[in-house]
Order: sequence, then C-alpha cells, then structure tokens
Amino acid sequence: MKFIKPKNQNAEKVDWLISERARNTVRSYAEYTEHSESEVVNLFLLNLLEDKDFIVWIENKRNNRRLVKQLGIEDLVGEEKIG
Repeated sequence: MKFIKPKNQNAEKVDWLISERARNTVRSYAEYTEHSESEVVNLFLLNLLEDKDFIVWIENKRNNRRLVKQLGIEDLVGEEKIG
C-alpha cells in the first residue's frame, strides 16, 4: 500500500506579475496533466534546482549555509562548500 503524502507544506500566496502567455501556458499544462495550476508552477520551479550552474553559484556565495538549508540542497552542495 502506498500512503498519501501531503501536497504542499508551508505554502503561501505570492504576488508576482507574469505575462498572459505564461498564465495561459500554466493553465493549459495544468489541464493536460490534471494538476492544479499551483502544483504545476511549484513542480516546475523546483526543477530549477537541477541547474548545475545555479548550484555552483550558490556554492560560491559567501555565508551560503542558510540558503542551502532553505532550498534543501545539502546533498547537492559539497560540505566543504557550505560556509
């Protein structure tokens, strides 16, 4: 048996401006995947953590410990790079 996991922990509303094209894309993709628009945006944005250059940028930031913890990427950033 697979147990149901919570969808969103600590979710909160944000106030961003995005183009009509982006809204329509999210709306259509949500319909296609049968996920909510919020789920589509959340899943897509979490894919940004797969950008190796972004991870390197984080590693090179001074005092990056809090950012690494907030993003939950301790396993992607080498221990010697956390400072």
